Amino acid sequence: MIELHPEKKMPLYEQLYNALAQDIRSGALQPGKALPGRRTMAAQLGISTNTVDTAYQMLAAEGLAVTRPRSGFFVQETGGMLHTRPQHSVVPAPKATPKNTVSNQDDILYDLSTGSIDTSLFPARSWGRIQKELMYQRPELLQRGDMQGDENLRAQIAAYLGEYRGVDCTADQVVVGAGVEYLLGCLAHLFAGSTAAVENPGYSRTRAVLENNGIPCVPVEIDESGLPIRALEQSGANLCYVTPSHHFPTGVTMPAPRRAQLLAWAAAKPGRFILEDDYDSEFRFATRPLPSLQGMSGANGPVVYLTTFSKSLAPGMRIACMVLPQGLLERYQSDFSMYANTVSRYEQQTLCEFMANGYFARHIARMRLTYKRRMEAFAAALPQCKPPVCYNGDITTTGQLHALEAEFPTLSGIMIGRGIIADPALFRKALGGPAATKAELRGYLDDLYHGYTELFGSAGCAISRMKGHWFYLIHCFADSEKLEKQLKKLREPWEYEVVVNQIFTLPLVKQISI
Repeated sequence: MIELHPEKKMPLYEQLYNALAQDIRSGALQPGKALPGRRTMAAQLGISTNTVDTAYQMLAAEGLAVTRPRSGFFVQETGGMLHTRPQHSVVPAPKATPKNTVSNQDDILYDLSTGSIDTSLFPARSWGRIQKELMYQRPELLQRGDMQGDENLRAQIAAYLGEYRGVDCTADQVVVGAGVEYLLGCLAHLFAGSTAAVENPGYSRTRAVLENNGIPCVPVEIDESGLPIRALEQSGANLCYVTPSHHFPTGVTMPAPRRAQLLAWAAAKPGRFILEDDYDSEFRFATRPLPSLQGMSGANGPVVYLTTFSKSLAPGMRIACMVLPQGLLERYQSDFSMYANTVSRYEQQTLCEFMANGYFARHIARMRLTYKRRMEAFAAALPQCKPPVCYNGDITTTGQLHALEAEFPTLSGIMIGRGIIADPALFRKALGGPAATKAELRGYLDDLYHGYTELFGSAGCAISRMKGHWFYLIHCFADSEKLEKQLKKLREPWEYEVVVNQIFTLPLVKQISI
């Protein structure tokens, strides 16, 4: 029985349509059954024939009913492929964030994470004015643009990279995309069948993107000069992903001799390429960074240069670029010719105007000065903390707190995290000290676990924070791939104990230092 409610805001024809559509989808009205005539239905419900006709026409337009000349409307044969739609969709309430975890922003005193910026420094007024003018004056930007990005923006980027990073390229070699992750996905297609060597420790997101796109990754442990060439040769990889100007997360800068060795490795065999991620080259506070590897190898050398505007502008804008050597560029243009560019043309043109009129250079200079002052104030305040915190080396030259030593009662002076706290002496040993026994490794990791638990007040948070360090260590044990899958599933403290006990029953297949 169909019931209509005139007091509702929904029109009567739409109420009738919804009721009939529901009956058809549920099977209450069988395929081939004739719907009541318009006058009959109107008389039964006390509505006009126009209302009934509108509802029937909507059913026909959706394919739920069919009209037959001089016979009326009939339920359409659907082959049993329709299903009942819920009349009311219930949106689940968001899960509450536990108050004792560091993911609760109110509990964070000093945010030293590397994935965010100070949004108060964003030049909103200048950026908004440029974008507003473009919106009114450039309606053609609503149309589809160049697959590599708008040419005038690519020209600005090429000029900027050439002046400040020594990149040797033309605008034709620049590809603009929505984030480095997207560009890495494109490169994974171009290098299908390859194996990539990645820095260990290193940027885990890059490894995940490459592996998700079918590129196996081999972790290569870095030393005090970055990625060692002998270990790179032994990895058997023909791709090498590096952050030579500012290694993540240690802050190591690859010296010129090691860069030359890396370029020699790439040139030794056809098909070898270096993926150079120059992710935050704008922020150097004491010395000018070394020129890029791409600039050292030349415009058609075996280096793909990647950089992003996430640090200099905002991570939410998703604007990044890569510079391809000529050989790869031709293949990229062939394989991706049907693709549209993934960055809004209004965002592209706003950035182009922002760079062309000098706003970008002034913004970078202002951010660099502000960040330098904050870093110096933070570094000066560290020794006055309780418990006292001191750092080793001049952190004011690197711009990030990569290594700090802290004296927490149960931490034993050891804490490796996302650029938060670490013992520099122990880290140096990890790059060439005496090999550790399994007992020493177990004690080291237990200290980490209990220290994190005390610091953040949550065993679950401790487990989450330790995962990156775990992934670095488990490659010393047999069956490391299986261990890595188990570690990714860790959630509860009791699971930590079970997995740790299981891991330390396995033989060490590789020496490691702590």
